Amino acid sequence: MNKIKKTGLGRGLSALFGDQNKAEKNHKTANQAKASIADIKRNPFQPRMHFNPVKLQELSDSIKKNGIIQPIAVRNSKENSTKYEIVAGERRWLAAQKAGLHEVPITILDLNDNEALEIAIVENIQRDDLNAIEEARGYKRLADEFDYDHEKIAKFMSKSRSHISNTLRLLSLPKDIIAMIEEGTLTAGQARPLIGLANASYIAEEIVAKKMSARAVEQFSKKRKGATGSAFKQIDSNILKEQNELESSLGLKVNILNRKNNSGKIVIDYKDLEQFQMISDLLKRN
Repeated sequence: MNKIKKTGLGRGLSALFGDQNKAEKNHKTANQAKASIADIKRNPFQPRMHFNPVKLQELSDSIKKNGIIQPIAVRNSKENSTKYEIVAGERRWLAAQKAGLHEVPITILDLNDNEALEIAIVENIQRDDLNAIEEARGYKRLADEFDYDHEKIAKFMSKSRSHISNTLRLLSLPKDIIAMIEEGTLTAGQARPLIGLANASYIAEEIVAKKMSARAVEQFSKKRKGATGSAFKQIDSNILKEQNELESSLGLKVNILNRKNNSGKIVIDYKDLEQFQMISDLLKRN
């Protein structure tokens, strides 16, 4: 079987499959093969954490009817030369399994680990249904593992530099807000104005409860910043450490609001009477 050699980082999937299509005009099956689903394993560099189950089922239904139109891009497994590792197309591979297929069409690429990682990131970032946090993590990996600056990522992904920077800033939000974005409870537009707010988690809950638009959130956040900015400062690393330790100890959400004069308050969230009783008992201990 012939393999397609990637000739440099930054070309992306379109260039790779463009080469494939040109080759196919002269050699119809030179770059094509079929492989057993059992002989293919997922990509360890896969940046995508969530696959929409509804869309996955829709793709599976389409595959049952029409088959797999675009081959799954793979490379030879380093552990076993008779098996393959997905480079791009994990969603198609999962849908094919749901559709009951035993074999799938593949295109074998000759890639090292870095090249496989870059393609996996780019292929996923380019998908419309990728959530903003997954997109941000993809950009972060390009920066951390390929030393891309924001300008280079912007050119590479055909996005504006401000879009790259604003998306990456979402990763500085508290973990619970990041989880809300991943789950689809909160949009990136709603969450972005919360960046830098010490009480962002509580505002996020209010946003969801009131079903506020992104514009309303921005105005609301400005008011909250104005109301609390003079009294409360940003959470410094020591306060954040204490907050995380309290959360680990209690198993509950804790928010420490520390004023400039080092007075403030500790807020502990509880979800039911049992948790309330636990907090009450802890506070009453001598």
